[in-house]
Amino acid sequence: MIDWKKIDTVLLDMDGTLLDLNFDNHFWLEFVPLKFAEKTGISVETAKYQLEPRFKSMEGKLEWYCLDYWSEVLELDIAGLKAEIAGLIAVLPHVTEFLEKVRQSSKNLFLVTNAHRSSLDLKMEKTCLQPFFDAIICSHDLGFPKEQPGFWRLLENHQSFDKQRTLLVDDSLAVLNSARQYGINYLISVSKPDSTRSKRLIYEFPAIEDFRELMQGL
Repeated sequence: MIDWKKIDTVLLDMDGTLLDLNFDNHFWLEFVPLKFAEKTGISVETAKYQLEPRFKSMEGKLEWYCLDYWSEVLELDIAGLKAEIAGLIAVLPHVTEFLEKVRQSSKNLFLVTNAHRSSLDLKMEKTCLQPFFDAIICSHDLGFPKEQPGFWRLLENHQSFDKQRTLLVDDSLAVLNSARQYGINYLISVSKPDSTRSKRLIYEFPAIEDFRELMQGL
């Protein structure tokens, strides 16, 4: 699938790529509505009905990923709530094997995530993946989410890389489209970001179910 001789830099997303998206799906779709319902005295079903359009309106914006923003508008301790169910944080199958193989090569390895720093720190603490990376770049530090071209421009300024010799693996099609528009040459999607849900059919980009499919030749 990948000619590794043509790759110098590997960019990896976190949630839904390295880590099971079940944690985030459960948190935002079930746990936050539950806590919002308890706080406001409404049913969980009503809470979901009220929250869904509010979440939808922020998709693709930096605020969607900002725990401080949601803590303020929902009047909930979002970071604290994430810590409550941190036991659900899990590394997807064969991720560690892949990271070890990349680390043994001469390639640069960067984690590029939209996750808020407090969420990122919690997940790195739970998974111990941080030592694999040459650098971890959070979209909040750059001021743009990965869905916007400004993110990639600033990323290249911060971490010099050749777009023609760079691989990005991400479960978000919007992010992959943004990266393609910027000129990143090798783009791979993830077809099963949530272990509890069915495999997705992806037509816009080459897709992997797990990282074993990328290890050949590495």
